[in-house]
Amino acid sequence: MQAAVAAWVRPGDRAEGESEDEGSEGPAGAQEAAEGASKAADGAEAPEGASGARKGAEGREDDSDAPDVGTDAGDSDGDGDEKPDADTDKVDEADEADTADTADTSDPKDADEPDDAEPAKADAPDAPDAKDNAPEDPDPDTPTTVFKAVRPTTPAPAVDQPTTMLKLGDVKPGPEKPAKKDESEPESPAERTSKFVALKPLDDSPAAKPPAAERTAVVPQIGPERTTQQPVPPKPPLDLLAELTNTPPPPPTPLRTLARRVKIWTPLAILLVIVFAVVQAVRPLPEPTLRLTAQETVSFEGGKPSVPWPGQGQAAMDVNGIGSFGTSGAQKPVPIASIAKVMTVYVILRDHPLKTGDKGPKITVDAAAQKHYETGKAENESVVKVTEGQRITEYEALQAVMLPSANNIAKLLARWDSGSGSEDAFVDKMNKTAEELGMKNTTYTDPSGLDKTTVSTAEDLVKLGRAAMENPVFKEISRQPSYVDLNGDQQNNFFGLVPTVAIGIKTGTTTAAGGNILFAAEKTVGGKTQTIIGAALGQYGRNGTANIDEVTGVVQKLIEAGQDALTAKTIVKKGEVVGQVDDGLGGTTPVVATKNVTAVGWSGLTVKLELDKPDDGSVPHSAAAGTEVGTLTVGDSGSDSAIKVPVALQRDLAEPGFSEKLTRVA
Repeated sequence: MQAAVAAWVRPGDRAEGESEDEGSEGPAGAQEAAEGASKAADGAEAPEGASGARKGAEGREDDSDAPDVGTDAGDSDGDGDEKPDADTDKVDEADEADTADTADTSDPKDADEPDDAEPAKADAPDAPDAKDNAPEDPDPDTPTTVFKAVRPTTPAPAVDQPTTMLKLGDVKPGPEKPAKKDESEPESPAERTSKFVALKPLDDSPAAKPPAAERTAVVPQIGPERTTQQPVPPKPPLDLLAELTNTPPPPPTPLRTLARRVKIWTPLAILLVIVFAVVQAVRPLPEPTLRLTAQETVSFEGGKPSVPWPGQGQAAMDVNGIGSFGTSGAQKPVPIASIAKVMTVYVILRDHPLKTGDKGPKITVDAAAQKHYETGKAENESVVKVTEGQRITEYEALQAVMLPSANNIAKLLARWDSGSGSEDAFVDKMNKTAEELGMKNTTYTDPSGLDKTTVSTAEDLVKLGRAAMENPVFKEISRQPSYVDLNGDQQNNFFGLVPTVAIGIKTGTTTAAGGNILFAAEKTVGGKTQTIIGAALGQYGRNGTANIDEVTGVVQKLIEAGQDALTAKTIVKKGEVVGQVDDGLGGTTPVVATKNVTAVGWSGLTVKLELDKPDDGSVPHSAAAGTEVGTLTVGDSGSDSAIKVPVALQRDLAEPGFSEKLTRVA
């Protein structure tokens, strides 16, 4: 029996049996072989049971004699009482592991041949014959028992193939094929106990698995072990630069630090200088200005002229645009009578202007104007005859107010301007205009001045007379000695000095106010006509002299004194430098007078000189010599009576250079 078992487990037969068994049934055949071996161990001697088990696992495809031996051995001794040894169990486990490795590397094509295992099962009853022929003393190297594997009732879970592999270290890749032994050479115990038999088919095919050497290759660790959750801290820039250049940074020294700062800041400073220069070059140039270099005031030699001021009331007189002769008496508000009509006419011409020669719109005479004529005539008032429904022109209505001083027509104009039967709105206009002219001590309560509550001062009335005489229509009417009204009646100017001595303006006389005159006179001095404006208030006649006659005498003396005092003086000659053009960046160009400048005044008078811009209000940045760039004004620049002479460039005016543009700071 021992010789039969040895022949059955010959190396050649075992290799062929394992190859065919692994290709046909794999783990299932191994399990059946294990069961057969277990039964043989129970009913017969250990060598025969082991031989039967091995033949059941490996020799399913051999001829009919080999299966009979294994089957009989397993069936005859199924009731044995021998227990497996611990060492034997370990050996059997190693055999199962080797068998699993062998099954894993088998050819997949053989898995489709399950019918080859049937002959082994059919011939199993003939196995008891092997027990009789077996020797009593087994080989000491032969296992005395096998592990009885119990077939699991449920399939085991799939084994993760990579986790069952052993790390083999540095092994060259590539599968190793076992060398085929000679069938006549017996298998050693070490070879029999180093095989692993897989108990279940593996999921992964051998072709999809990488070589063991590639799966178990050890990657060498460089430096301290780190994890991916802890990033490497960045190195300083100088260390990185040193690694790139393979040159360590030089040690810091004060000289190197200074050189580095110079290299960093020098380009920035140069860039800032370039930007600053460009900005300075393209900045808009400042507006050139005219500056007076001549003396700002000129005085006339001699003492102040003697002015025949009245001994009563108050008076004031000046030359329009030059200066004032002064005042007399206390400048306090007093009734001004019909001089109030000057403000009435001034407001009408301002809000309803007329051109020279134009008569203006026609005004319908209302019943109030007619009734006022009737009552006023009886009371010896200054009125002009009008009838309700008549149409009077604006120009004639102004004549009636200025020359015969018609109170009824003055109130008619006030109602016509306001568009209603009330005169209060027009009176408000009069007071507002007085404030605009600087008449601080003047109050109007009616448009005719008949009310004694309409008050003013001589100084305030001079301001009003100066503004009114600038209107050509007003000036034309005030110097007329008389006119013919719409009824054909001639109306005379109450101001008797017109037109011989005076050119206007208006008289006003009442019992409460006395004699009052606001006058204007002219004199040509230095080739230019000068206008004298004055006022005399509160003049009462003495020894039977009428108030109007008293004030007329006072005014005539004032006009004559003023005309005699006026004189001309050349203060600047042609071509004389009077100022310069300042370009705003330190450059100046002188300007000269284009003709002689003559100032008009009187002894002791000081006049003011001003250098004004041209009429268009701008001085050029560049211009040729001789270009007029402004005006030299002697006296009040806001008055038409002031002396005005053009000034021109003495040399060419050029724009500022680049250096001037670069160095400006404002």
